[in-house]
Formats: sequence, structure tokens, C-alpha cells
Amino acid sequence: MTFAQGPRWKQLERVRNRKGAFTDDDYAPQDQAEFLDDCKILVIGAGGLGCEILKNLALSGFTNIHVIDMDTIDLSNLNRQFLFREADVGKPKAEVAARFVMKRVKGCTITPHYCAIQDKDTDFYMQFKLVICGLDSVEARRWINSTLVDMVDPNVMETLKPLVDGGTEGFKGQSRVILPTITSCYECSLDMLTPQTAVPICTLASIPRQPAHCIEWASILEWPRVFGDKKMDTDNPEHIQWLYEAALARAKEFNIMGVTYSMTQGVVKNIIPAIASTNAIIAASCCNEALKILTNMNPFLQNYMMYTGDEGVYTHTFEHQKKEGCPVCGTSAIDFEVSPDITLADFIDKLKEQPDIQIKKPTITTQRRKLYFQAPPELNELTRPNLDKKLSELADSGEEFAITDPGLPFNLRLNVIFTK
Repeated sequence: MTFAQGPRWKQLERVRNRKGAFTDDDYAPQDQAEFLDDCKILVIGAGGLGCEILKNLALSGFTNIHVIDMDTIDLSNLNRQFLFREADVGKPKAEVAARFVMKRVKGCTITPHYCAIQDKDTDFYMQFKLVICGLDSVEARRWINSTLVDMVDPNVMETLKPLVDGGTEGFKGQSRVILPTITSCYECSLDMLTPQTAVPICTLASIPRQPAHCIEWASILEWPRVFGDKKMDTDNPEHIQWLYEAALARAKEFNIMGVTYSMTQGVVKNIIPAIASTNAIIAASCCNEALKILTNMNPFLQNYMMYTGDEGVYTHTFEHQKKEGCPVCGTSAIDFEVSPDITLADFIDKLKEQPDIQIKKPTITTQRRKLYFQAPPELNELTRPNLDKKLSELADSGEEFAITDPGLPFNLRLNVIFTK
């Protein structure tokens, strides 16, 4: 008897061992139990989504699971990350989650990795049949997406590792299936993300209008004024309490209601609101897609599902198209039109405003010259004068710019075309 056989798995066997109306012709129900025993899956993230995903995979018959997470358990995690208990606070999420699931689902092996995903090389990722992401970080998603795309060898089918990505925010969420180099990748949809809106300092300093403005005033302006160079620790309850009291006093001064301790914590730590039921729904969708991809028991998602639960239970699926000129899954440089009269500094600012690029501290070169380097200090000093020069003085129209940035997991290539 294999792992996922017996009375406990009766309902799962009912699904796995019968062909459905949409089942592929080559689906062999009798082979599925053995296949799931040998199928190795990687789960990235052991937080709200990750806990649900690990539980679902184990109860779907998968026995060889790896989980990677660089975080430790915080007291605030316990209300929705159900694999953790108060005694686990301060311990690595990956290790505690793996231990809990293995204790409850006998015969399932979960290998934890307490580190950042960037700490692993391509040989590590090559061993898995599929990767599921339960992340709350755009940067981490971009990195794993780029890594899996780069791993693909068109002549070796085994190098293509499907990526199932899930994400939640409050009552909303999404799941998607990415087949690297075949379907649209994560980078293709980067412009769908809601851009971060920065509040002008003058608003914070003179006329705050919202509770969040008062909290940001306390953290950005008042903390440095009172404490000087002392660094704020957003994990220190005493620091959060001070910010809360300062923000509350500020709010009363301007007759603004709504400043709370939890809101203060959320604003300064940039906490994304999480709801357990949304996590459960999105994790279930991700694991369903993983099961369908790996067994061919049913057609998998093509390729994006959105869930909206704040005004009822509503889902919408659609096929997100590959983006022509995508810097990750595309094959050519992106055309980027710009005035020849703007300076290199203005050009960098313009790049920072692009929602589908999202750079912070770029280094820019062409085949002919080094335009601007962030580091080392010697090259930064050498290229800094170029910031005040017009682009037409530094490059020709149509010349390719190579851009690297700490926030980019790949080299961005732009064909900079001068407008008339």
C-alpha cells in the first residue's frame, strides 16, 4: 500500500481514480499513487498562505515536499498561521511548519530550509517538479520567476519547472499558473500591481488628513526630531507605543479619528492585511492547480484567477498574455522613447516612475561607455558628472542601455529612442 491509500484517503481516491469529462486521454489513474510518492515539490513561504499550502499538499497525497522561508514566528502570526503556537514564537517558520504537518500526516516528509531563496543555486531548484509560491514580497516573486525562466533549456523538457503563484490582500486574492518561457511570466504582469502612493512631506508636516498621515508624521518627522540618530525598531513594542501616542496626539490636534495601536504597527511595518479565509481559498486553488498539472487529471488554469470576497464570493479567470518585450521571458530589448534633451538624472527618475520596471538604484551602461555606476565609490565618482548631461550627449538614438539594479533579478535592456 502506498502513502495515499486506505480509508483516510477515500475521498481523494474518488477524484484521482476516475476519469472526468475533461481528463486527458493519457491519464492513468492506477499510476497516480506511485507518482505522487516520487513527486518532489517546493513551497516558498511558510506564512499565512504557506501553512495552508503545506497542509493541502500533504492531504493531497504528496509525500516529498520542501519548504523555504527566512522568517521566524511573530506573536501577530498566530491568529491566522494555524501551524504555529505561542511556544513557537521566535522559531523558524519553515522548521516549525514542517514538523507540525509531518506529525499530523504520517508518512509525509517535509524538508525545511531556513534561509532566503537567493541563498540557493539553480541545482537546488532543478530537483523539483513544481514550485508553489505563498509569498508577500514582489521582489522575491520577481527573483524566483526570473530564475525559473533562466533555467529552461528548450531542448530538455525536464528543465521547465511550472510555477504556481498565490497572493492575498484582505478579502481579495489571486492564483496563477506560469509555465516559464511558454505562458506570461510574473514580470509580464508587473504593471497590474497597485503603485505605492507617496504622501508629500508638506502634507505630513502641516495639514494631515488621514490617520495614516499622523502615523507617518510620527515615524518620519517626529522620531528623528526627538531621538536624533537613534534607529527605530519596528519590532520593539516600546517604540511602537511611542509612535502610537505621538500619532494619537497629532490626530487629536487636527480632529482626525481612527489612530489605533494596530494601525500604527501596520503603517510603520508596511503590514499587508491578511484574512485566514482568503488564505484558505487561494491556497486551495494553488494546490488544485498543482495536482492537475502534475497528474493531468484535469486541464489546469489558463492562467490567472482573481478572487473578490469583500462583497460576496466572486471569482474571475482569464488568460494573461505574454508581454511583448518582457525583460525576463522576452528575447529582445524594450523600446523606450524619451526626449534627447532630458538629463541622465531625469531619465533615471523617469525609469523609477514606470510601474512595469520598478528600479531604485540603477547602474547604467552601453556597449560604448559607462554612463552611471552606483558602486564602487571610485566608479560612482567617475560617472556622477554624467547625471547632469543630456542623453543626446551620452548616447545615440536607438542605442541599447543595459541597466542593473538591486531590486532587479535580471539585466534590463532598453532601446532608448529619442523623440523628435
